[in-house]
Amino acid sequence: MKVKVFDESHERDLERAINAFLSGTSSDIIDVKYNVAIAVCGEEQIYCFSALIVYSPKE
Repeated sequence: MKVKVFDESHERDLERAINAFLSGTSSDIIDVKYNVAIAVCGEEQIYCFSALIVYSPKE
């Protein structure tokens, strides 16, 4: 069993990164955890979109 962590500042970038990973592997996906964090720095909002994929590589 292995894990892959993704962390992007925009949800579309996270989607692209995950889709690229999935299209390049024939592993069995066991679980996906998704999280969004928001921070405020002055008047700027900072977003963090992340996902953890638990998978089992096929041998």
